[in-house]
Amino acid sequence: MYGKRYSKLKLTLKLVGVVVLLLTLSYRPVTTMRLSPLDPSSYANAHELIIRHVDLDWTVNFDKSTISGTATLQFKLLKQDLTEIFLDVSDINVSSVEAKSSAGEVPLDWDIGGTIENIGSKLTIYLPTKTSGDLTVVISYETSPKASALQWLTPEQTFGKKHPYLFSQCQAIHARSILPCQDTPAVKFTYNATLRHPKEVTGLMSAIKVDSEPGVSTFRQKTPIPSYLLAIVVGALVSKPIGPISAVWAEQEQIEEAAEEFSQTADFIAKAEEICGPYVWERYDLLVMPPSFPFGGMENPCLTFVTPTLLAGDKSLATVVAHEIAHSWTGNLVTNRNFEHFWLNEGFTVFVEGKIVGRLSGNASRDFHALHGLSELSDCIKTQLADTPELTKLVVDLSECGPDDAFSTVPYIKGSTFLRYLEDLLGGPDKFEPFFRAYLNRFKFQSVMTDDFKQMLYEWFREDPKNEVLLERINWDRWLYGEGMPPVIPSYDRTMLEACLAHASLWAENDLDTIRASPLLNQTLVSVQQIEFLAQLLEKKTIVDLTAEKVALLGETYGFTTTKNAELRFRFVRLYIRARLMGKMDEILAFANSNFRMKFVRPVYKELAGWPQARPIAIDNYNRVKDQMMTVCAYTVAKDLGISDIA
Repeated sequence: MYGKRYSKLKLTLKLVGVVVLLLTLSYRPVTTMRLSPLDPSSYANAHELIIRHVDLDWTVNFDKSTISGTATLQFKLLKQDLTEIFLDVSDINVSSVEAKSSAGEVPLDWDIGGTIENIGSKLTIYLPTKTSGDLTVVISYETSPKASALQWLTPEQTFGKKHPYLFSQCQAIHARSILPCQDTPAVKFTYNATLRHPKEVTGLMSAIKVDSEPGVSTFRQKTPIPSYLLAIVVGALVSKPIGPISAVWAEQEQIEEAAEEFSQTADFIAKAEEICGPYVWERYDLLVMPPSFPFGGMENPCLTFVTPTLLAGDKSLATVVAHEIAHSWTGNLVTNRNFEHFWLNEGFTVFVEGKIVGRLSGNASRDFHALHGLSELSDCIKTQLADTPELTKLVVDLSECGPDDAFSTVPYIKGSTFLRYLEDLLGGPDKFEPFFRAYLNRFKFQSVMTDDFKQMLYEWFREDPKNEVLLERINWDRWLYGEGMPPVIPSYDRTMLEACLAHASLWAENDLDTIRASPLLNQTLVSVQQIEFLAQLLEKKTIVDLTAEKVALLGETYGFTTTKNAELRFRFVRLYIRARLMGKMDEILAFANSNFRMKFVRPVYKELAGWPQARPIAIDNYNRVKDQMMTVCAYTVAKDLGISDIA
């Protein structure tokens, strides 16, 4: 059934496979080509046809750890006389493919091939005649128990201990493991879904629930979304209202704590609308995830997923919710066309997040938020990306690298810093925010590239001839393709930061007696300043007398040994590693095993890998807990440890 073109691809991929076997331990993953004209990580021929709507009929099978059912894909053809459809799949068992017509459903020939590790495969659907216009295809299939987008938890892994739990994480390219699709953000579609699940649990999706009865829930998403925003969760969940259009969902044991922690949600939404324009998604609910959720948050429309590590008890980490709310415009409404331009999602979102913080807490807080981000960026470049400086570019090349391999703080912080630089250069918020809202309005419901943003920026600001000299100052090449830290750091208000730097210098440069006698210890740091203080301390090349006694005093002085704040605990256990305190290994691993948020576990494992005596212990621990991690987390941590087999 394979044509010549397909046979050549198969041969190429076989040759690639040989190279991969020889280079198993190298950084480069397994792609050595751009898989399609629009997206290097997608096989989809989205330049020839696009999915406009999807109808899902899914049954959740906890006994088999699979989802089975049908996906009905409604295509709009962009090319006349089409003979083949290319879709992305990953470990999906397809049983039939049919075209809908006025005469009924017509079986279609299909095959799956071109498998690339950590990318997926190509489902080729052969059309019986040259096709034009619109087309509807029904695919019956079942997911794999190892589908990379799905995490199946036993009752014992939940708070309630009574019912199993399922959740998804499709970003960046994992939607292809739960349905055959054009798994590229270049394509957006609406969807309806019927979800069948055990009667004892609740089903939710990234859509509005339109009906439910025990064991069956139906959903509608009327605003077009890219495939990575498809989301599902099934578990013993309850909800509590936290605003006019918002509720928080969690297991019963966490619901009150979560409702209190995220009580500012309505304020965040109001400020975001001031900055970005009307909110179009009807609902903004939050779901507190199990500890195995690999990210801080995921901006699934109508139902943001958030890590339980945000439950600090003092709302100090709730700005992550402001970030996810901002995604309702930057990312969800206006989307990067592929993940080489991920900064158009994340840099823009951090920029809006900072503005929300500034409107609620003042510009000093906004600037401190940005400065803390720069500390995290510096740490990321020196640790996670130390061996891959090409991934510190704002626009990366994914021809030989998957989006999961490229994921880092860079598009977030370097991207938002670029936008702040542009705002300051072009006249400040009064001048820049009207442009920003107009950009979001022009490109809403679309997918864009960096050149789209650049072109509109020039069109907008060139209306005033005085801006021409300012626009000429922008070194786009350095900002977009230069490696390392941002080429220009804006003039931020450093008031809140200076206290953090003073505390970091005190502990890095002095012995215990000097520290104990310092009046600086009488100065109170709020939670966000404590986080930055520890970040700055970790940045120091040398720390005088970094002993168990000094680390213990540090913990006692600031309460780091008893805090619930995961950001503080994360940095404090890294000091244990820096001090080579083997006696604290149980505490280090306890933190690493308490959650599988990649922001936390990757640096911990990477630094343990650089400690020869600790590396075998870290690998043993990883092998014990890796099945509790989502695939994206297990895969990247294995790389950080320098091991290749995560099977």
